[in-house]
Amino acid sequence: VNENWALVPEVFGNFARHHATGEAMPAGLAEKLRRASRFNQGYATTEYLAAALLDLEWHSRTADDPLVEDVEAFERAALAKYGLDLPQVPPRYRSCYFSHIWGTGYAANYYAYIWSEVMDADAFAWFNEHGGMTRANGDHFRATVLSQGGSRPEEELYRDFTGRDPRVEPLLAKRGLQ
Repeated sequence: VNENWALVPEVFGNFARHHATGEAMPAGLAEKLRRASRFNQGYATTEYLAAALLDLEWHSRTADDPLVEDVEAFERAALAKYGLDLPQVPPRYRSCYFSHIWGTGYAANYYAYIWSEVMDADAFAWFNEHGGMTRANGDHFRATVLSQGGSRPEEELYRDFTGRDPRVEPLLAKRGLQ
């Protein structure tokens, strides 16, 4: 959540200055920087989702499922199942070298990357819906999330903080996809 504050104008103006003169970055350039964060997000989101869903398809298989004899055909079918068999957006990783899901403890968990972005964008939206960068909001975040560490399940901490489950809409808006 904290990195979102960097582009908030009140914060950005505190550090986005010329190294020699101290002059603030021109407003037009700052706005271009903010808009650039949305560049190519349709592609990036599709690529992430395809990788996450491919991971889940592999790790949802049971011993009763037929043996996969053609990995590329399995990939195509898995992506087609979700409407992500797009030649313009090839998978980020092919199954044969998708090391995240085969040997690093991420089996069936690659979705966590995009899920963390959902929670991040939604948490930042909560701040904005409740007055933005205020002492009260910061204290609430510290009391309900930061100070709790791993003492309780993350979803409980999140609900304590926001009063609800995470929503995907703030991520879509952040990425310019709404």
